[in-house]
Amino acid sequence: MTALPAASDSFRAIWITSDDGKRAKPATVQEITMGDLMDGDVTVKVTHTTVNYKDGLAITAKGPIARKFPMIPGVDMAGTVLASDHADFAEGDEVILNGFGVGEGHMGAYAPYARVSGDWLIKRPDGLTGAQAMAIGTAGYTAMLCVMALDKAGIQPDDGPILVTGAAGGVGSVAIAILAKRGYHVVASTGRPEEESYLKGLGAAEIVDRNEFGGDVRPLSREKWAGAVDAVGSKTLANVLSQVKYGGAVAACGLAQGGDLPSFVHPFILRAVQLIGVESVMSPIPMRKAAYDQLAKDLPMETLDAMTQHIGFDDLLDAGHQIVEGKVRGRLVATY
Repeated sequence: MTALPAASDSFRAIWITSDDGKRAKPATVQEITMGDLMDGDVTVKVTHTTVNYKDGLAITAKGPIARKFPMIPGVDMAGTVLASDHADFAEGDEVILNGFGVGEGHMGAYAPYARVSGDWLIKRPDGLTGAQAMAIGTAGYTAMLCVMALDKAGIQPDDGPILVTGAAGGVGSVAIAILAKRGYHVVASTGRPEEESYLKGLGAAEIVDRNEFGGDVRPLSREKWAGAVDAVGSKTLANVLSQVKYGGAVAACGLAQGGDLPSFVHPFILRAVQLIGVESVMSPIPMRKAAYDQLAKDLPMETLDAMTQHIGFDDLLDAGHQIVEGKVRGRLVATY
């Protein structure tokens, strides 16, 4: 068991600062101490973290992710409780944290220690390692929430193909694996044709070029999809909506292409299509636990391993740049 460091003990952290208190500067590596961390009732020894698109935006300062300064980015962590004043957690507990503004408004995972609120933590499920929990991370947990949303909308494998956009990314990769195991005919949309074998290895039955969803948006197009998981947004989402079959549903969770939606009402009022927003940062603890329980059943660990690359702390800054440039596929797990 790692001992709780003294307040003056130093360690390296990914560090974001601002000259004006509003606009972040690109992240650097700095030596800090426990005294630099924010308040919280649980201190965690971070053992593993991951790199999401949001983390890349924070590292590169290409998106307004960090809201307080200085800030440690990293929205996901797995680790061991070193000290706790929270009733639900004790020293030695293995825990997971996804979101809740960590890495944005509260110092996050890109340091070997974190001080957080116990209200943001869940205990790591039995049989899931810290590395696997971070291979899932916010991306995989969000993918599961999307699949659960399609379930709730009544979309079944016999209804027809399910489209997954941004397929080679973290959300897309996990969504494909889950949907394929459940028996859906999964069609993966990607702009990286070289990833065809990777995507089919995850369970995709077909690959389509993302440019098929880049043209002018029509009120309605030919019906193709029983449902979709979309992490792209903007014109892609609008075109997907126009192609969803009567009574179908789209679970939307991202805006990699943009936050606009240049769509029409026709899919909703003429085909009864449902557009379901999926939010993972502030979702309540019971929903998180349900998602992780479902992941344990529906996500083959060998498939998760196949989509995961392992890196170290020294690789985090570069990985942040790589993911924003669209050069990362699947999931990244950083081990301290």
